[in-house]
Amino acid sequence: MDELISNTVGETAATDAVASAHAHAAGAAPAAAAPAHGPHADAQEHHHHTHAAHSVHPGHHHLLTCEGLSVSFRMYDDAAPFFRARQRDVQVIHDLSISVHQGEIVAVVGASGSGKTLVADAVLGLSDPNATVEGTIWFDGDLQDAAGLAALRGHGISLVPQSVDHLDPLMKVGRQVEGWAADAADAQRRARRRCELFARYGLDEEVAGLYPHQLSGGMARRVLLCCALMDEPRLIVADEPTPGMDLELAVRAMDDLRAFADGGGGVMLITHDIELALRVADRVAVFKDGTVVEETAVSSFADPSLLRHPFSRELWHALPEHGLRVGGEESC
Repeated sequence: MDELISNTVGETAATDAVASAHAHAAGAAPAAAAPAHGPHADAQEHHHHTHAAHSVHPGHHHLLTCEGLSVSFRMYDDAAPFFRARQRDVQVIHDLSISVHQGEIVAVVGASGSGKTLVADAVLGLSDPNATVEGTIWFDGDLQDAAGLAALRGHGISLVPQSVDHLDPLMKVGRQVEGWAADAADAQRRARRRCELFARYGLDEEVAGLYPHQLSGGMARRVLLCCALMDEPRLIVADEPTPGMDLELAVRAMDDLRAFADGGGGVMLITHDIELALRVADRVAVFKDGTVVEETAVSSFADPSLLRHPFSRELWHALPEHGLRVGGEESC
């Protein structure tokens, strides 16, 4: 990228940087690739990927595009004596690019604890006080800065969090799903919307009067999904939405995300469970060492020869139906 927007928490990019990045987005990409935000065929690589067969691009752009995303943390050197330790920048995410199309699920697949959640935080405009986020993010064709992403949070982009601990243990779940209302009319509208969501995801009306500790694991997961859908987002970021769930409940949770995508939304599914990801996703972004090493259609996982990166092929060999082979060797 010729121009990156650099946002430290609480700061926004300067106006001239935004204008420069818009100009870059509108300009022609290298001849070997498709334009950044222009017409392109499914087989034509652009933004580091080719398309799933039914990807759609209203306005010739993705729903979400991240380019050159990096996340670093200002930390004290833990190898130095306590009172003489100097601060240093530790980069956790580097030069990461990923796109989500309308009507599809993109699975970000990598090992547990590898930093995938930081991608979700960056897209949602969330970061710790000692974090620096750099890169360029477009949402629905519009370039975003830190303030723009914060404004979209809950109003265009919603999170399905990793833990049910995000639910307030002291508040009944119906009120949590409905959220804050501006006035009585808005409260009625939100109550109707909550009823629609409960009906859609198999939650009885009685559930609205329960506290989180009275819910089963599957019910709590569905309540979190209802919270995410309450304000009718365009994009859902689902961060490890199935930990602790048995296979049946996990499959049902994935089917809920699939239904949202089939209805025209976009989903970024962050997970270490590649089997579930391949079941529902359209494309897979393979995450390793703090970046996406390959972004490809799920169909590429039908044959390891279709996968370009060695780690992607290792994931293929590690699947149970392929003999649980890691690094080309049979695992114990």
